[in-house]
Amino acid sequence: MKFSNKVVWITGASSGIGEATAYRFAQEGAKLIVTALEADLLEQVVAKCKRLGAPDAKALPFDLSQLDLLDALADEAWNAFGRIDIFYNNAGISQRGTTVETEMRVIRKVMDIDFYAPVILTKNILPRMLAQGGGQLVVTTSIAGCFGFPMRCAYSSAKHALYGFFETIQAEYHNQNIRVTIVCPGRVQTNISVYALEKDGKRHGKMDAGQAGGVTPQQAANKIVRAVYHKKREVLVGRKELLMAYIKRFFPGLCAVLARKVKSM
Repeated sequence: MKFSNKVVWITGASSGIGEATAYRFAQEGAKLIVTALEADLLEQVVAKCKRLGAPDAKALPFDLSQLDLLDALADEAWNAFGRIDIFYNNAGISQRGTTVETEMRVIRKVMDIDFYAPVILTKNILPRMLAQGGGQLVVTTSIAGCFGFPMRCAYSSAKHALYGFFETIQAEYHNQNIRVTIVCPGRVQTNISVYALEKDGKRHGKMDAGQAGGVTPQQAANKIVRAVYHKKREVLVGRKELLMAYIKRFFPGLCAVLARKVKSM
């Protein structure tokens, strides 16, 4: 029961990494708040969390693209248990389309959900964590946030921005007992490609071949929850595709060449 009596809020918790991570936290005794767009799926997640050992769990369904209402959502999440110890910004939407072809409204929507929503929510929760004596912020980025990735101009931009924002928080508030864990997945078997937006905003509607061969959400969740428990600064989740993140760090020129050859679908 590594997270006994800890309050954990997870966005994007109705499926994939968010759902699997909620179950792992539940098994470790955490009190859970789960947020996603689909209210019916969230209720199923809450019920299973309780069966797995969560002493209490609450569903807060919400459309994170409604930026003007996010402060009210954060207030409701905080008031659910009177505190939040771990806030996991996991929700996101991907994109499929070249830079020239992708419409600006699609780029804006991806940035709203993947970057501005986590920023707004974090700016609401962080001062409260500081007032309570500390806390932990967790965020899902992507290896597409480590280097430019074909057909992901908006998605890669948002994930790069998340790195900058949360690494800044890490630098500013470490001495005030705020810890940040950046989760960097490669290919995980989730519906993110199914719900990805194409160049005109239509749903991609299928799982990409590379993603279908990725790690399972359960495998990802096990690694993520261990990293959160140990308060690791960063955790990479995936298989051989993660080598690109290390190539970028030490051989950026080679990474640029390899990125041009990546099968993006």
